[in-house]
Amino acid sequence: MTDIEIAQSCEMKPIGQIAEKAGIDEELLEYYGRYKAKLSLDVLKAPEKDNKLILVTAMTPTPAGEGKTTTTIGLADALSRLGKNVSVALREPSLGPVFGIKGGAAGGGYAQVVPMEDINLHFTGDFHAIGAANNLLAAMLDNHIYQGNSLHIDSRRITWKRCVDMNDRQLRYITDGLGGRVNGVPREDGYDITVASEIMAILCLSDSIADLKDRLSKIVVGYTFDEKPVTAGDLKAQGAMTALLKDALKPNLVQTLEGTPAFVHGGPFANIAHGCNSVIATKASRKLSDYTVTEAGFGADLGAEKFLDIKCRYAGIKPDAVVIVATIRALKMHGGVDKKDLAPENLEALEKGLPNLLRHVDNIKNVYNLPSVVALNRCPTDTDAEVQMVIEKCRALGVNTVLSNVWAEGGKGGIEMAEEVIRLCDEESNENFCFSYDLDMTIQDKVKAVAKKIYRANHVVFSVPAEREIKKLTDMGYGDLPVCIAKTQYSFSDDMTLLCAPENFNIHVKNVRLSAGAGFIVVLTGDIMTMPGLPKVPAAEKIDVSDDGVISGLF
Repeated sequence: MTDIEIAQSCEMKPIGQIAEKAGIDEELLEYYGRYKAKLSLDVLKAPEKDNKLILVTAMTPTPAGEGKTTTTIGLADALSRLGKNVSVALREPSLGPVFGIKGGAAGGGYAQVVPMEDINLHFTGDFHAIGAANNLLAAMLDNHIYQGNSLHIDSRRITWKRCVDMNDRQLRYITDGLGGRVNGVPREDGYDITVASEIMAILCLSDSIADLKDRLSKIVVGYTFDEKPVTAGDLKAQGAMTALLKDALKPNLVQTLEGTPAFVHGGPFANIAHGCNSVIATKASRKLSDYTVTEAGFGADLGAEKFLDIKCRYAGIKPDAVVIVATIRALKMHGGVDKKDLAPENLEALEKGLPNLLRHVDNIKNVYNLPSVVALNRCPTDTDAEVQMVIEKCRALGVNTVLSNVWAEGGKGGIEMAEEVIRLCDEESNENFCFSYDLDMTIQDKVKAVAKKIYRANHVVFSVPAEREIKKLTDMGYGDLPVCIAKTQYSFSDDMTLLCAPENFNIHVKNVRLSAGAGFIVVLTGDIMTMPGLPKVPAAEKIDVSDDGVISGLF
């Protein structure tokens, strides 16, 4: 059966029963139908627990992904089978990938969060609220200029873009305000995908309505003719934006196929944003369970780096253990095998591709000093010899490898993984955890630290516009913010064709962008774009609805 057929065949429990299992009082629930609910922010008033935080990340992925979300969900179900009080904290899927190349993004096989159709599509409307708040600010900005421009905003220096939650390359660069004076002031403009917007990042990093409003007020939308920053606060937009976002800030509660409580909230991309679910959802999960299993997007060089260097820094948390997901098929692809020929045993290619996984493992173990385990998502074509090679190479770094079969077996297929995670939490320490850079370093040095420690680049080459923008941001007092490096997810480098563990390469910074409300500097490298496009054959072509309303083809 397909993922959606498996999800539709399961019998979900009423969300009130899931809340009761999680220890959530009925009065804190706001029902969105029978199987979804939002939680009052009062859930954060619950007493602290001795919670173990588990981060799931991965090797450098192939375009189809390596099963990170599936592993996250399956691990939570496995911990539940072992009698642990556990919940899972995930991001909400973006409509871009859902209709683009990957299809649905709520796990897979027998390790899914449900109702998967709702979660993959409109869910509780959070993304719509984020897009509305983002575009309200854009409308108020352009209206201010049209109505006389008392703030003296230079329309050539506007940095705020509109957004839409769809892969739509046609909107990357546009000219708007055409059609005469009554239709606005003509200017060059553009769209970001909603998940890459600063509003998404702000929602995911805020820990209260007051914090949300304060962050929104700090958004820099452009500059005046004399180079002074103009903020959302200057436009008096933060109150209305907060009104649009106040319900979206509340975490969403759903369930896994096995009835494990799941907090699915927020959804920034990890290649062009910070790639983690919301701080509020993570904190709620930690207040209510003994184990919280969460994930960060794409490979550990992107999602995990930003989880550790940005989210952990702001939220005051640190993982007790890290799970690094890998597949033998992906390792062979990094070893030079064409994706059509990944099934046959190929120990030579596997050995050539293993340095990719080992670099991620080394980073988690020796840069961030965190206990870790490799979870090998086993495919039917994997041979025992191939599996043994992965085990031996990881063991040489002092990291165990466990086999995961959660796609086919749900929590039952993740018992070995769950036992190793419990052992790591009980027997190993995260006390020596450290960030990859200090905030008092210059913006350039912070970028260099990530590029050299995590990517293993030789040098970082900053373009003239990037150097100019960095100096301006530093002079404005933003030099002490963390950096959020945007680059391709398919390579340690900024060149997606450099697979495995490339060496002797440079990272090319073409520009930087201030996200003052979110609290970081976005660093754009290589050919990265903040509005993806659809592939030649988008997943949307296979999605349909029957006459009785049943969705098919979502994944």
